[in-house]
Amino acid sequence: MGRRSAPDSAIALRGLPLTAFVDTNVIVRHLTGDPSDQAARATAALASGEALLLTDLVLAECVYVLESFYEVPPERVAELMRAALAMPTLEAVDTPTLLRALEIYELDRLDFAEAYLAAQAEATGIGEVLSFDRSLDRLVTVTRREP
Repeated sequence: MGRRSAPDSAIALRGLPLTAFVDTNVIVRHLTGDPSDQAARATAALASGEALLLTDLVLAECVYVLESFYEVPPERVAELMRAALAMPTLEAVDTPTLLRALEIYELDRLDFAEAYLAAQAEATGIGEVLSFDRSLDRLVTVTRREP
C-alpha cells in the first residue's frame, strides 16, 4: 500500500511528461487571490513550467466553489475555467469536451454536472441521457429520457 512508482507508460501530453495532479484549492487560490499567501504560492506553482494534470472532477469542483462560496456569476466562472484550461502548465484528458461543457453551462444555464453529462453525450455520439432533470430538455443536441 501507499505510494507506488510511476508506470513506465506515464501520461505525457503536449510532449511533456505530467508530474502531478493539481487540486481544486490550487486553481481556486490562483483565480481568486484568496488567501493572498496561498494564492501567491499557487500562482507560482502554476507558472513554474511543471506539467500538471487537471482532472474533469477538479474542474467541476472549481465551478462549484467559485459559484457557491465566492458567488461568481456563471459567465465569469466559465471564463475563468476556460482561462485555466488554456494555461500552458495545465493539461486535461479531454479539453474539447470540457470546453463544450462550459459552453452549455454558460449559454444554456444548466448546472455544470448536467452540462458535462450533455457534453459527454454529444462527444460519444450516444446523444441520450437517462435523467429526471428537465433542464436537459433545453438542449437540442441531447435527448433526455426518464427512467
